[in-house]
Amino acid sequence: MNERLLAEVFVEFADTLVDDFDLMEFLHRLTLRCADVLGVSAAGLLLADQHGTLRVVAASTERTRLLELLQLQTDDGPCAQCFHTGQPVTVTDLAAAIARWPGFVTEARHIGFTSVHALPMRLRTDVIGALNLFDTRTGALDADTIRLGQVLADVATIGLLQARAIRDRDILAEQLQTALNTRVVIEQAKGVIAERRRLDMDQSFTLLRDTARSSNRRLSDLARAVVDRTETL
Repeated sequence: MNERLLAEVFVEFADTLVDDFDLMEFLHRLTLRCADVLGVSAAGLLLADQHGTLRVVAASTERTRLLELLQLQTDDGPCAQCFHTGQPVTVTDLAAAIARWPGFVTEARHIGFTSVHALPMRLRTDVIGALNLFDTRTGALDADTIRLGQVLADVATIGLLQARAIRDRDILAEQLQTALNTRVVIEQAKGVIAERRRLDMDQSFTLLRDTARSSNRRLSDLARAVVDRTETL
């Protein structure tokens, strides 16, 4: 195993700790690096969407991506099994598994793959995807290689969690800013109503709120209309 290459991989993956890293580029690079570092022919990455449906998000080669798509179409194969069980799946000789996964094995062997190792991507007890290692040699990967593969899968999970945290933080900030902007418009509308109707601010807000409720409108929309003077109460 090339230790210098491995060190470079972890330096690259450290980029996921910054706000503006490219998630899809990171995932594609992960599959390429897994193939290089672990000494396998190809790697693919499957992730579950918000509905729990597996999707192909990256692969080190186009033929590997198509093979992963075939697996998802039938929801059958070692990688799908790894995701559903949350356990690693090792197939040391695909020829012996043709009765179990005929479509997948046939296509994999047509490409030239003869073995596959699928490693779960876990978030605590939840499995969010699978890292799949394909090889043109039969036989199991050694224990150290499998452990390193799981470490790389865990690194990918951390990268995804980092992206999710950034996204959630941005959504929260956007929601907060929207709330603040809405509050400003409502205060402006209260002032307009108070001046027109000679009411105090509490009475103005009550009138604004009651009108919005009775007309089944959003309070912020009615307030904006009052401020824009396109509507009077």
